[in-house]
Amino acid sequence: MTKKIINFITTIIVALILSQFLPWWSIMVAAFATGLFFSLKGASVFVVPFLAIMSFWMVYAFWLSNTNDFILANKIAVLLPLNGNAYLLILVTAIIGGLAAGISGIFGKQCVTLLSER
Repeated sequence: MTKKIINFITTIIVALILSQFLPWWSIMVAAFATGLFFSLKGASVFVVPFLAIMSFWMVYAFWLSNTNDFILANKIAVLLPLNGNAYLLILVTAIIGGLAAGISGIFGKQCVTLLSER
């Protein structure tokens, strides 16, 4: 359980730092790096980075949208089939980010497995 918590917190911290300098895909670099250094087993390889980045993006998107009273989020939610619901847009955004991070976490674990077999 301790490795999972350390991986979760480290993924959020690295993603927060990298997102200040890199575009949106920095979350995948963070999940890949923590997948390399904090080896998890089973479904945790996907689930822990998924939940970490999902919660990070959800909080970050809510914080950014709250500063402008959800004006931009409402307009974007109208463009998508979300009936103008900004909160649903934040959830969809968080799930997409979580999927990207989860797949990157799996890739990091697979790289460790590949390199350790040689």
